[in-house]
Amino acid sequence: MKIAIIGTGNLGKSIAKGLIINNAITTLYLTKRNLQEIEEFNGYGNVTVTTDNLKAVQNSDILIFAVQPKHFESILNSIKNSLTDKHVIISTITGFSIEKIEAVLGQDHHIIRAMPNTAIAVGKSMTCLCANTKGNDRIELAKAIFNRLGNSMAISENLMQSATVVCASGIAFWMRLIRATTQAAIQLGFDAKEAQELAMFTSEGAANLLIESGNHPEQEIDRVTTPKGCTIEGLNEMEHKGLSSSLIQGMVASYNKINTIKKEQI
Repeated sequence: MKIAIIGTGNLGKSIAKGLIINNAITTLYLTKRNLQEIEEFNGYGNVTVTTDNLKAVQNSDILIFAVQPKHFESILNSIKNSLTDKHVIISTITGFSIEKIEAVLGQDHHIIRAMPNTAIAVGKSMTCLCANTKGNDRIELAKAIFNRLGNSMAISENLMQSATVVCASGIAFWMRLIRATTQAAIQLGFDAKEAQELAMFTSEGAANLLIESGNHPEQEIDRVTTPKGCTIEGLNEMEHKGLSSSLIQGMVASYNKINTIKKEQI
């Protein structure tokens, strides 16, 4: 695949590293105004770093945009005359709708929005994708790219705000749960390093059990709860204190906030 990443900041670099490690590219163009920030990629034979967005576009088929929202429209205007039918445009810019992209480029392009999270840096992103009518012809291609960087799911665009809360903000929510588990482990006698290791790998194991088995969480919970046992005692105490309720309410509050921000931007 001939891919260009337009705007190789933190997210762009994470995507680039994942593509290189997984041998997912024929050629890769990386653009950045300050090339010193991406000079680490100069050692790869099939990777070109440049400040020239047009050069990257003209030598690539798949264009992944990871620029700041305030710069996106002007960049689209600067490259639109170089776009052809072969190009697949993938935007990772939060809040920039397909309708706004089409307003600049027109509807006759393969346009896809991607919402990865920061775990893309370690190849574990949950990335949500949506597309315009023509872009739906290339959605499987986009999934193939992001599946090399974790897991991907195609959704309707009206769920992208919700996906931002569940997946992108969700990283922070899970980090807080892992931190709380770490704090509890310290109180129970482990030192800080041991406590965090226990919390991290236990949470990873719980997720992988569900991923590999396809089970509902309650099925796995039933396997470790016994009548009058310590696990059900702990679970019930957490629920009495509002664990599930507070998490749900927090995610709904996050969703309400992101919609407020969107209205303010409009």
